[in-house]
Amino acid sequence: MELRTLKYFLAVAKEENITHAADLLHVTQPTLSRQMAALEEELGAKLFIRTSHRIVLTDDGLLLKSRAQEMIDLAERTKRDFLLDRRTIAGEVAFGCGELLSMSCLSVLMAKFRRQNPQVRYSLFSGNADDIKDRLEKGLLDIGLLLEPVDVARYEFIRLPCQEEWGVLARDDSPLAAQEAVSPDDLASVPLLVTSRTAVQNELRAWFGSRYSRLETVTTFNLLYNAAVMVRSGLGAAIAVRLAAQYEGLRFVPLSPRLTAQSVLAWKNDRQFSPAVRAFIDFTDQCIKSISCDKN
Repeated sequence: MELRTLKYFLAVAKEENITHAADLLHVTQPTLSRQMAALEEELGAKLFIRTSHRIVLTDDGLLLKSRAQEMIDLAERTKRDFLLDRRTIAGEVAFGCGELLSMSCLSVLMAKFRRQNPQVRYSLFSGNADDIKDRLEKGLLDIGLLLEPVDVARYEFIRLPCQEEWGVLARDDSPLAAQEAVSPDDLASVPLLVTSRTAVQNELRAWFGSRYSRLETVTTFNLLYNAAVMVRSGLGAAIAVRLAAQYEGLRFVPLSPRLTAQSVLAWKNDRQFSPAVRAFIDFTDQCIKSISCDKN
């Protein structure tokens, strides 16, 4: 597969029409149709369902759409890295970050590094540790901010000084919100929203002990904002880490006994990085002891 063909495919997928896509790409409609037919033949899969009004992607087409965009993004990042002036530190550092207090620590590092290297820019992907590790493996991200527990056997990492605290996000009018802390018994009859990460669920299972089997889990989530909206709507209470953000009408109540975790900045140990990424990693290694976590 050529990158040009993948770009043609993405244009067809976006426009849902061969003629419109051909106009956008400045090629003839027969040429584009032949390219798409050849792509289907090469992959041995039907990518489109053609109707009288539009083109719809098949399941195989949807899979290729996701993979094609990843390949093109990676190719463009690689091209930008090689076009840089090697005498200066410039280019992009791609981060994947969870919703964590440790983001304040990382943000301080990013700001200090860019003051010294103003030609560096950043891109940020938000997700949980599983999402971020998947993108690290594919080369779409350089560095991940990951909440422990997380398997970093194939990574190099720096542990950040900020301690993350688990608790419950509950509505202000909930009995839980009136408490200074919540115990496993307090949550036994409460509908709960919990993280989708299996490793963290195992940590919570250990914290709840024998009460875990009696819990009522109404949904799982990977990022807290949407969970907060559901809590505000009365769906239940969310088990989450404390954030500096404030959610109107909701209160964070810590768990008791206390449950905490730390986070790490991690990167693939077998990957050749651009000068900008390597410089940021070295900078972080030197500065991390002087960085504190802002909990306000």
